[in-house]
Amino acid sequence: MKYTNQITINQPIAKVIELFDNADNMQYWMPGFVSYEFIEGVPGQVGSKMKLTFKMGNREMVLTETITVRNLPQEFSGTYEHKGVYNVVKNFFSAVDENTTLYKSESEFQFSTFGMKLLGWLMPGAFKKQSQKYLEQFKAFAEKS
Repeated sequence: MKYTNQITINQPIAKVIELFDNADNMQYWMPGFVSYEFIEGVPGQVGSKMKLTFKMGNREMVLTETITVRNLPQEFSGTYEHKGVYNVVKNFFSAVDENTTLYKSESEFQFSTFGMKLLGWLMPGAFKKQSQKYLEQFKAFAEKS
């Protein structure tokens, strides 16, 4: 399953990247975010791995992020793995003008368990909706900062 989301942020691209590139800021724009822990490599650099913990209702979800592209301010991409799910996310940033930034995110999900394949088939819109929510939350955070 592949899809693209995008949003316009009323902040200069340098400010957007400064906020996006700081792992401590995830708590302010990722609903359900609990914590992060660097587990391998140089934090924030290509090849580094980080454990991300989220609370979704009564359950905890742990993802492993691996950074695959770091070409800021244009692109920051990575993979996110969880039981039965492999997700590739490519984040692109471009200046619309000196005070506005376009943030585009391309997501691709690959499911390896029957349950996740079924969920992806039955509710593909839920994945895109959650990705858009993250963009909207980041926009709100960035514009307040």
